[in-house]
Amino acid sequence: MRVVGGSVVVAGSGARGRASMGDSLTGRAGGWHNGAMSPDPQHGPLSLPGTSSVGVLVLHGFTSTTASVAQWARAIHTAADDDGAHPGVRGPLLPGHGTRWQDLAGQHWQDWRDAVDAEYWALRREHEHVVVCGLSMGGALALHTAARRDVAGVLLVNPALALVNRMARFSHVLAPAVPSLEGIGSDIKHPTGLESAYDRTPLAAVAQLNTLMHHTVRMLPAVTAPAVVFRSDEDHVVSGSSADLLTRRSRGEVLVVPLHESYHVATLDRDAPVVEATSRDAVQRLSRGEPFLHGDRA
Repeated sequence: MRVVGGSVVVAGSGARGRASMGDSLTGRAGGWHNGAMSPDPQHGPLSLPGTSSVGVLVLHGFTSTTASVAQWARAIHTAADDDGAHPGVRGPLLPGHGTRWQDLAGQHWQDWRDAVDAEYWALRREHEHVVVCGLSMGGALALHTAARRDVAGVLLVNPALALVNRMARFSHVLAPAVPSLEGIGSDIKHPTGLESAYDRTPLAAVAQLNTLMHHTVRMLPAVTAPAVVFRSDEDHVVSGSSADLLTRRSRGEVLVVPLHESYHVATLDRDAPVVEATSRDAVQRLSRGEPFLHGDRA
């Protein structure tokens, strides 16, 4: 383990909230969501063309849309190689998202995995290297992809490998009797921050998320690519143990960047500039033939 600029780097391989399911999975009540989805282009798939050697896949979180990662994706797209070429960036709207929460209830975790795979191969056809990025559940999907595919780097914001509310593990039992709970969106420290997310969380989909997390944790030793993990000091959705699991089990080098002024959705919070600049610089180094992590040995 080493420290770079106040960040912890681990080579090789603090939950908060209530223990009761209550009315929400977050341990906080109400005011975190903006209501049900309405048709809006900003919630749809992202595609930012580029001609550099690097393609970047950016994945949104559970019950949310690409609007939560669009600013992050656009910042990454500004990375340029020595000839001024930019990376190609793609951000799919994951199955069951951006419509009604009932649509999410009917999805299986393999549907999300397969959608991500399709985007990965689309990038591989056009770029020599692929970087996978994800927020929350998108982070779990990014790691699942990194364990199975050839990726050059991983960028994660509060990846979901363990949830704050431990009772969520019983969602598969509760779902028939309790179809949904209050939405989990907009866990943002900034007082005016708001995330586009469902106003209800379907427990059937939480059960699928649990399965995805379980499989991903088991596959972490297969992750060999260098990774940057942005971890909020206070997160009411994902347990801080998620980042710890990655640093212990991954075989790649992991840089943990602490975020002191953001909650779970850090891409829309006060630390967004840190996330954006660090991510852009990592992709830019890779496109210029330099190590993905600053200070790496080539």
